[in-house]
Order: sequence, then structure tokens, then C-alpha cells
Amino acid sequence: MGIIIAIIIFSAIVLFHEFGHFLLAKKNGIVVTEFSLGMGPRILSTVKGETRYSWKLLPFGGSCAMLGEDGEDESEGTFNSKGVWARISVIAAGPIFNFILAFLVAIIVIGVVGYDKAEVIGLDEDSPAALAGLQEGDVITGFQGKNIDISRELTIITELDGLEPEETELTFERDGEEHTIDYMPNSEDRYMLGFGYSQGDSSVINSVSLGLPLDEAGVQAGDKVTAINGTAINSGDELAAYFEEHPMGEEIITFEYERNGKVKSVEVTPKMTTYTTLGFSYNSGRVKTSAIGTLKYSAIELKYWVKLVYKSLYMLVKGQFSVQDLSGPVGVVDVIDTTYNEARQDGVLMTWMNMLNLVILLSANLGVMNLLPLPALDGGRLVFLIIEAIRGKAVNREVEGMVHFAGLVLLMILMVVIMYNDIMRIF
Repeated sequence: MGIIIAIIIFSAIVLFHEFGHFLLAKKNGIVVTEFSLGMGPRILSTVKGETRYSWKLLPFGGSCAMLGEDGEDESEGTFNSKGVWARISVIAAGPIFNFILAFLVAIIVIGVVGYDKAEVIGLDEDSPAALAGLQEGDVITGFQGKNIDISRELTIITELDGLEPEETELTFERDGEEHTIDYMPNSEDRYMLGFGYSQGDSSVINSVSLGLPLDEAGVQAGDKVTAINGTAINSGDELAAYFEEHPMGEEIITFEYERNGKVKSVEVTPKMTTYTTLGFSYNSGRVKTSAIGTLKYSAIELKYWVKLVYKSLYMLVKGQFSVQDLSGPVGVVDVIDTTYNEARQDGVLMTWMNMLNLVILLSANLGVMNLLPLPALDGGRLVFLIIEAIRGKAVNREVEGMVHFAGLVLLMILMVVIMYNDIMRIF
């Protein structure tokens, strides 16, 4: 069932993207020769007016084929017969519709379960943050000059950028007034594997720190710890108790974990790392908000995912992520299937909220990726159209076609590599 839902979600996101192209093409008088869901040979097909509507065999992808879009034909009804700004609107509509979809789905999720308010819920009286004036109930609004609207933004900053043992600027709201404090967070040198988890009944890994042993061994967030050095682990509480009784040193540790129902084992050596803490804990759950608040935080939700995708791409360019960390359709379907099966334990409502959260993530991701200025993508085509708008005349269409074809070939090679990595991770 999870795989069927995954295919439906993936298909709906792609279909909405292509519908953006379709709608703007029709509005601008461009002939759409075929609007299809899926790839490969047709299963079902019907022709209405000038357009063939098709359902194809492979359930990944889709297309909105426009008359003359890849050639030099400028006869009536072709893509190239329209003005440059009309063509820009048609190409940009796909990614924009992905952002619209993500926003609309976010309204549903936040309207039902609320948003993650960055409220301080735990604080040691003698911690540097408390001594600087922070109190429980304060709502974090800024960290090191970066705006914080939801608690996940603070989590991303601390986990991806890392905390440094340096003076920290923290902005928070209390009783409607904003305050700013500066304090030096606690830090210590300790041996670490580099993963986060929550105490309680679950031993699922919440996060894996980049560059630390478990990250280098291929362990991922979402994996479930099952044993350490032969000692069975069944909960976060047992994990905490194990490390309390067995402080880590330079000795090799056998770390066992479960992924997709299969238990894997790796041998890792803890790494001496400077461990810095905020000095307080903050809410990671959801709180309800007003109708206006729902719209506000739905926009913030979209902004959060767009920023996260761009940050991930930046880290990929910097070498903090590798191609092996990327996922394609196979990996996406596997993630949705796994999330569905795990969420079912929490009831129907939470299952659907998890599925809709994935729609937000994937739709925002598709929108961002398609806007990248790379050949064969919408962003690459927009580059040529913007150049045309500035120059007042089109770039040689034969040259543009060759560039896009070369980009498509490279994209296909990358997709094969990503699919291979997805399959290897699953099996």
C-alpha cells in the first residue's frame, strides 16, 4: 500500500508541475500536442481538440509537449511564435505551480496540526543562557543574526552548520517584547559517533552529523539502532543508559541498525570532537494557530523547504554532501513507503499528515531543482529566454538545442547513477 501511495504522490506532484506549463501554454495560444502522465508507451489515450491526453506505462514523470518548442518553427500556434515574455511565463509556470502546491498543502497540514513554535521548554538554572537572562516560555526569534520563525530552522542551523564554542547571539520574544542576549555556550571535548536521538520508547536516529564516524559509515537519519557491541537496544532510554555505562574512547564500536526491515552492521571508531550545546531545549512539537496564522506559517513552511533545498545544494557543491547522498524516483518512493509504514502506528490522521508533509517537501524540491540554470531543465531554458529578452533577439536555436541535448544526456547519466545508489541503499 505504501508503494502505491508513493507512486500517487510522485505522479500528482509531476502532474501539477506539467499542468502549470499546460495552463499558461493554452492561455498564450500555444498548441499543446500532448499532455501526459508517466513515461514510455501509452496505456490509455484520448484526443480532445488539438491535444492528446495520455496515461503512459512508467509511473514516473510526465510531459506537456508544445508545438514547435524544440525547433525553429514560428508558424501560428507554435511555442516560438509567441513573444519572449509569454514563453518565459509558460516555462516558469511549472516550478511556480510546484510552489503553489506546496503552499496549499501546507495550509492543510498547519490548519490541522499547527506549526512548530520555537519555544524554550527546558533550561538549567546555572547554564550560561539562563544566567544571560533566557527563561522557559521565551520564543526564539533569532540565532547568530539569522531569523528563526519555526523550531526546525534552529535545528537546521545547529545540525548542518554546527555549534561553535564562541559567543552566541540569541534573540527571543517575551510578553510581546523582543530581547537579545549574548552568552558563551558550554562546550567540552568528547569522543563521539555523531548522531542524535530522543529518549523514550524509540531508538530511531533523528540526525547524523556530517563528517563524523556514523556519517562516514553510511548511517542515515531514520535508521533504527538495534545493538551496540552486541548489547541489544530497543529504545532511546536504553541507548542513553548504554552510553552512561560505557563511555566512548578510541576503541572500535560495532554499531547495528535497521533500515527498511533489514539489519546492518558497521564498525566505527569514535572521534574526539568539541561538543557544544545551546544550554536549553526547545519545542519540536506542533501548536495550533489562527486562520491568519495558518496562512502566515504556510508561507514560512514553503520558505523553510526552499531554503533547505538550496542549502543542501550549496553543501553538495562544497563537498559536504556527495552524489551518493542524492535520491531519485526509486529512493523517493522508498522513503514515502517507509514513512507510511512507520506512521501507520500513530493512526490515520498522523499517517496522512506525514504523507502531506512529504508532498510539501517534494513539490518544493521539484520547483527549486527545475529552476536551476542547467541545460534541459526549465531554469536552463529560462536562461536562454532571459538572454533573448535582454538582447532583443533569440540565441541561435540550433545552438540552444545542442546545449539542451547535451544537458539531457548528462542528466540521464546522473539519473542512472542516482538510481543505482538508491537500489544499493535499499537492498
